[in-house]
Amino acid sequence: MKLFARDSAFYRKVFVLALPIALQSLITIGVNMLDTIMVGSLGDSALSATSLANSFIGIYHIFCMGLGMGASVLVSRYWGMKRAATDSAKAAEEMTPEARKKSDEASIALKQTVAMMLRITLVLAALFAIVTFLMPGLLMKMYTNEEEIIRLGSIYFEYSVVTYFFLGASLVCTIVLRSVGQVRLPLMVSVGAFFVNLGANYAFIFGKFGAPKMGIAGAALGTLIARVFEAVMICGYLFIKDECIRFRVRDMFMETGSLLGEYMRISIPVLISDGILAIGNNSVAMVIGRLGGAFTAANAITSVTQQLSTVVIQGVSQAGAIVTGMTLGEGDRDRTMKQGYLFFGLGLALGTVSAVFILLASGPIIAYYDNVSEETIRIARQLMAAISLIIVFQGTNSIMTKGVLRGGGDTKMLMITDNIFLWVLAIPLGILAGFVFKWSAFAIYICLKSDQIVKTVWAFLRLRSGKWIRKISTGRSAD
Repeated sequence: MKLFARDSAFYRKVFVLALPIALQSLITIGVNMLDTIMVGSLGDSALSATSLANSFIGIYHIFCMGLGMGASVLVSRYWGMKRAATDSAKAAEEMTPEARKKSDEASIALKQTVAMMLRITLVLAALFAIVTFLMPGLLMKMYTNEEEIIRLGSIYFEYSVVTYFFLGASLVCTIVLRSVGQVRLPLMVSVGAFFVNLGANYAFIFGKFGAPKMGIAGAALGTLIARVFEAVMICGYLFIKDECIRFRVRDMFMETGSLLGEYMRISIPVLISDGILAIGNNSVAMVIGRLGGAFTAANAITSVTQQLSTVVIQGVSQAGAIVTGMTLGEGDRDRTMKQGYLFFGLGLALGTVSAVFILLASGPIIAYYDNVSEETIRIARQLMAAISLIIVFQGTNSIMTKGVLRGGGDTKMLMITDNIFLWVLAIPLGILAGFVFKWSAFAIYICLKSDQIVKTVWAFLRLRSGKWIRKISTGRSAD
């Protein structure tokens, strides 16, 4: 098997899916960057408070990504089954009873998957909203013991309580639409959300256009308005206009018992894996938060740069899950294995490109934050150098673990390995480096991200074994 090959059809298929996803991610990051830049003008404390508050909101975001990507494994596989049945009928110029049965089973399974995903998303949104409403100060104290940052973060939380419902609904519905090849609409909606957020931030943070000057609260309100816009547009399309899945509001209440076992087996490990991973990443944020305000602010600056450098990687990762699921749904195991190696090669190439981007862009980006302290600037430079090294490994294993291996249905094994590498290796090393050995910011960050290096090696070995390809049924008949 080759890591690189002249397969124009494969690369075209991947990037037709990946580029709109990458552009949407870029716009989402642009929204986050707007908050960071605008709030950064209010000083280090406001910037740190926004960053740490969003670390907790990020837990919910990752839970939703887990729900959406877990459902995506099933949706792309069922969509591949449905397409295979339809294509065979077109070739024979008539749909046989067997082909019609498979198509109908796949269609029902699609709707059942979406219904279960949305139900869990809304329950999680309610839980996070309640916790955020009742104890904003306590949540901030998990990340820092600086009173001013806690106070400002609590204000940000107060305006973010209902954001969970709109964020979750739009995020999981976007992933479902992507899983059946619909990537343009989410991109257009994100473009609209960017400008909505830009206008709302400018108005409410700085008191423009007759709006009150709200400071950090204005940033939270601007984000909420943008999330409402996204949810109305994305969910409205899925429930009213979409003709691929044909999911309607009444389907939220459909019977899902026949697919429950398969959904639990494939999707729930993704939710658990990403959920525990989110908690682990927040533990990393807690370590960083206790290294001081300058380190926290520097991390906020560099995290935006890292996100910018990985937008294409994220797009290819999601495309990897979709393409792998569809190919297996069509019943072609050999082609799936060949594609897996090509995706690994793509990860290495894109990770290297991202590293070069970080090295070139770090100077101008850091220079833009002229209101932060000299210590923050010094630490930010070290973190940029560390990120440029880690990103090569992170990009490669992200495409494999969050894309190809997940798309193959290997979700239980991924749940185990993801969290072992984080909790047993990365977090303990980071704590030792930061609080015991008191190493440089560069070394601390490398330790905190050491799991990315190990996961890359493991992902290649797992790919070679072929054990990551799992059978998935519609709950009515064997795959």
